[in-house]
Amino acid sequence: MRWTLKPKPDSHKVQHLQDVLQVDETIATLLVQRGITDYASAKAFFRPDLTALHDPFLMKDMDKAVARIERAFENNERILVFGDYDVDGTTSVALLSSYLKTRHDLVYTYIPDRYTEGYGVSTTGIDFASSKGCTLVVTLDCGIKAIDKVAYAKTLGIDFIICDHHRPGISIPDAVGVLDPKREDCNYPYKELCGCGVGFKLIQALAHNQGQDISHLMPYLDLVATAIGADIVPIDGENRILAYYGLQVINATPRPGIKAILDEVKKTVLTITDLVFIVAPRINAAGRMEHGNYAVALLVENNYEQAKQKAAAIEMYNLDRRETDKRITAEALAQLKANKEEDRLTTVVFQEDWHKGVIGIVASRLIETYYRPTLVFTKSGDKLAASARSVKGFDVYNALEGCKTHIEQFGGHKYAAGLTLKPENYNAFKQAFEAEVSKTIDKRLLTPEVLIDAKVDFDTITPKFYRILKQFAPYGPNNLAPVFITENLKDTGYGKPVGADGAHLRLTAKQPNGTCFVGIGFGIGQKHKHIIDGQLFKAAYSVDENVWNGTISLQLKLKDIKV
Repeated sequence: MRWTLKPKPDSHKVQHLQDVLQVDETIATLLVQRGITDYASAKAFFRPDLTALHDPFLMKDMDKAVARIERAFENNERILVFGDYDVDGTTSVALLSSYLKTRHDLVYTYIPDRYTEGYGVSTTGIDFASSKGCTLVVTLDCGIKAIDKVAYAKTLGIDFIICDHHRPGISIPDAVGVLDPKREDCNYPYKELCGCGVGFKLIQALAHNQGQDISHLMPYLDLVATAIGADIVPIDGENRILAYYGLQVINATPRPGIKAILDEVKKTVLTITDLVFIVAPRINAAGRMEHGNYAVALLVENNYEQAKQKAAAIEMYNLDRRETDKRITAEALAQLKANKEEDRLTTVVFQEDWHKGVIGIVASRLIETYYRPTLVFTKSGDKLAASARSVKGFDVYNALEGCKTHIEQFGGHKYAAGLTLKPENYNAFKQAFEAEVSKTIDKRLLTPEVLIDAKVDFDTITPKFYRILKQFAPYGPNNLAPVFITENLKDTGYGKPVGADGAHLRLTAKQPNGTCFVGIGFGIGQKHKHIIDGQLFKAAYSVDENVWNGTISLQLKLKDIKV
């Protein structure tokens, strides 16, 4: 792994924070690295405030969207809430539909089938809206490129409001309102909302028109926090406020559906990381293995006993998903080895019977072995469909843009995207993608990076230090858990690989002054050779709590060690 120590920030700014906050140099350094340089910004960081959320009407077309929905209420129109089948989409549909139903009875929901309809607004979905007599469709987490579909809906007398957060194309659909902070003509101050975040801004605007303040919307924030974690959007600005309060809701009064998931896995207090690795995969499993409607039904369920039954069914989908992605990952790795493709700068694999619902997960798994931009293809009808994943620092969406002559359709983000192409274009695309990445990638990005915030000695890591550090959470992109480096370490002699296959490393690291910490490193069991026989080593780690038999102690969560 490539270790990169962040440059030291301006010493005057660090000293100023030390003085005004009465914190040590390391804490002040971490804050300045995050752009926090004075008392006011520190207060906003440590004490997120819902009243600091931006006025939703600053978003382009928000006034039009709210006016159209209010008109639908007045005229007793039927409204369809349409969302993508992943976590961001299903939480968005649960959020908006449940809010609209507090004011209007004629609200329907629709999640497209991943396999028969694919991503985004579908003709089947529009026909469903027409069959139900809906005259307004609100899309969430999709729709920004649905120009033809919105035009088709118009011929059926159906209006569209689009709530999306993906990058628009050259043109945007002819909808009543297009809410997307990434529109070039949108001056909304915060650009990194997830789809559920955009949906939340819409209900915030609707609530404002009713004279309700933000406190009325607290019960919806568990859904927003889940989507923020799952969609891996930056946790700064508005996202940090929404995630902070969403976690409070989840940990104090979770909705029955989320409580049922947590009870299924015997989990109590959650962090954003828990949302990403416990809640999100289970919500996703419904859309991957069966249908996203199951996830929406769980998230809007008000009866806990009913929610328990739904959560148990989704747990079975999740177990099925795990087995499937494990098998496909093994097949993909065997394919790469057989084709002698280990030396390429990209990974592109295809097998027509691979499960479309897990190819995105498989792409992420392959990056764990071959750290490079990755696409996993499968057959989808008469087309090939792929999920793309990227490595830190490389924009896979732009790379796909450079290969678009071979692609039927694509969309997504910097680090994750989806595409379809004709089978006959697969080989040409594979070569074009390799060429495009080879031409544009900085080769250093092909080695995993450990970004280190500060160099410290173990005596810096005190209970008081950790109490302040905990308040840096929730963590995520743009606010990652601080990583430290400590040098001149020795293992006390009890370090060993652990886990069924020795994949992990457990040690007790000791500095010359005698200060010791237990460290656990997942996936670095092979580094045991660096700590035997009294060798000196250095460690990159974050600080964590370990609870054992009711006793809480600080431990090191090892990222990497080097001699």
